[in-house]
Amino acid sequence: MNNIIKAFRSIGSGDRNDDDAVDRLSSRYTVTILIVFAISLGAQMYVGSPITCWCDKHFTGDWVAYANAYCWVKNTYYVPLEEDLPNQVYEDTEIADDKKDYVIYYQWMPFILLGQAAFFFFPSLVWHGFNQAVGVDADNILKVANGFEKKVDPESRSKTLSIIKNQMDRFLGSRKQSKAEVNDKITSRFIKNAQAPGGYRRYGCYLVFIYLLSKLLYLANVVGQFFLLNRLLGFNFSSMYGLNLLKWMLNNNDWTATPHVAFPRVTMCDFTIRRLGNNQDYTVQCTLPINMYTEKIYMFLWFWILMVMVITIFSLLLWFARCISFNDRLDYVKNHLRLTKRIQSGDESEAIAARFAGGYLRHDGVFLLRLIGHNTNTLTVSEIIGALFDHWDERKPLHANKC
Repeated sequence: MNNIIKAFRSIGSGDRNDDDAVDRLSSRYTVTILIVFAISLGAQMYVGSPITCWCDKHFTGDWVAYANAYCWVKNTYYVPLEEDLPNQVYEDTEIADDKKDYVIYYQWMPFILLGQAAFFFFPSLVWHGFNQAVGVDADNILKVANGFEKKVDPESRSKTLSIIKNQMDRFLGSRKQSKAEVNDKITSRFIKNAQAPGGYRRYGCYLVFIYLLSKLLYLANVVGQFFLLNRLLGFNFSSMYGLNLLKWMLNNNDWTATPHVAFPRVTMCDFTIRRLGNNQDYTVQCTLPINMYTEKIYMFLWFWILMVMVITIFSLLLWFARCISFNDRLDYVKNHLRLTKRIQSGDESEAIAARFAGGYLRHDGVFLLRLIGHNTNTLTVSEIIGALFDHWDERKPLHANKC
C-alpha cells in the first residue's frame, strides 16, 4: 500500500517514462482531458448560469432567482414540446410523477468526470506500486536510462551506463532457480503461477505478470467506462451514440429537441409556493445551457474512449505475444548485440545469445530493456544490452533458462 501511495504522489510529475505510450494515453492524457472537462463544467455551474427558468409575469426578481435555484437543486424532467405534460394527462399525482423522465445527474457531471479520471488512472497505480516489490526499483532503472539518453559527456555517459548495468545485474541476479525449474516448460509454469502469482518473481517473470495485469486493467476500465456511462446517463452510450449524435447535429435539427434524453436543453420543473396558508403549484419551463457543453463533451469522449479501447487491445495483444515467445525475445536481444558488434552470425553466436537471453535476462530482463527502448532510442538500449552482455560474459554462466 505504501508503494501505491508513493507512486500516486510521483506519477503526476510528468517526467516519468516507465511505461509505454499506450499506457500514458490512458493514465496521463485521458486523465488530463477528463480533469479539464470537469473544471470547465464546474466553472460553468458555480460561476455561470447553468439553468434559467421561464416564470409567470407576476414573479418578482427574488421569485425568479428562487425558481432557478430550486429547479437546479431539484431534478428536472424532460418532455418533448409536442407532448402533453404528465400532470395534464394523469389526475393522480403519483402516476404523473412515475411518468416523468427525470434528469437526475447533471448537477454531478464534474464529479462523474473526475470519477472517470480516477478509473483511468488506477491501472497505472497497480503497475507503479507493485513493480517495486521485486527488490530493485524498476522505475528507478528506467528513470536513470532516460537520463543516460540525454547525456553527452563521454565520462558522464560511462558512469551512468555503469550504474544502469549494476542496477540491472542486481535485479537480474536476485532470482534463483533450481535445475528442475530450468527444465520446466513455459506453459506449465504459467499454470502454476496463475495459482500462486508470487511465483513469478522466482521464475523471472514477475514484472511481466504485473505489467500484463495492468494492461488488462486498462482494457477492463476502458470497456467498463461504456457500460458505466450507460447506467449513469440513462441511454445506450456504448452503442453508436457518438455517430448518431454527430449525424443529428450535421442535419441542423431543432436545438430544443434532443435525440437522447441524457442531455436535454429544455426541461420542466414542478415546485410549490406556500402563500397565505395556501399551497400554489407551479410548473415552469427551464433551459439547461450547460447540457449543450456536456453533450459535446460526451460526443468527443465517445470517439476518444473508442480510440483508446482499440489501441489498448492492440497493445495488450502485442505485449502478450512478445512475452510468451522466446524466439521473439531472442531476436530482440540478438539484433542489439549485432548492432554493438558483440556477436556475429553463426551457430556459436546464436547459442551464446540464447544463453544470455534465456539464462540471464529472462522474461523480466528483456521486458525492462524493451520498456527502455520504448522510452529512449535504439542506440541507448543497445549500449545497455552490450554492457550487460560484457558483464555476463565475464562470469561464464553454466546453464541457460528459457522462462
